[in-house]
Amino acid sequence: MSESDTGPAPIGRRERKKAATRQAIADAALRLFLERGYDDVGIREIADAADVSTTTLFKHFPVKEALVFDQDADQEARLLAAVRERPAGCSIPAALREHALRHRMAAADRDERFTAFFALVNGTPALRDYLQGMWMRHAAALARVIAEESGLPEDDPACAALAHFALEAPRAADGRPDPRRAVARAFDLLETGWQALAADR
Repeated sequence: MSESDTGPAPIGRRERKKAATRQAIADAALRLFLERGYDDVGIREIADAADVSTTTLFKHFPVKEALVFDQDADQEARLLAAVRERPAGCSIPAALREHALRHRMAAADRDERFTAFFALVNGTPALRDYLQGMWMRHAAALARVIAEESGLPEDDPACAALAHFALEAPRAADGRPDPRRAVARAFDLLETGWQALAADR
């Protein structure tokens, strides 16, 4: 049987254990942060709650802020895959709209867990700063993929603009009675502008 017939190799026991440990640390940290506030919880407390050493904690999370954004790498991977793996005939803005509606609308859908999470982030300057840096990294990576998929130079400003506004578009849902429609309309504008740029090339 060929490798393609067997499918992806199963995750090894060691990798599963590492992933479980990482998740346990992140879950313990978020629980404590939500209970008592980010600034009032120490690293040693989090390690004790997750039943790991502080050395192990720092192997998974090099800085305290990263404990809150443990899905950072997965979020970026899904974002880039939305563009790279979009169906034939699907535009880049349309693919990003679908990604936003599927993965980034939990808070707008009044999910209490996300409401508490964003209240924690918005109320903590260190976390707001970390989030801003994280989104800048995601936007830069997305701009590069948009350029690759469009046959444009990596530093094309239109690609950077689309990446930036695609990440910001879900904010259009804030306070709206129909948040999904608000996000869809924001992406309609991006679609129109992107198609106009394409027509000029």
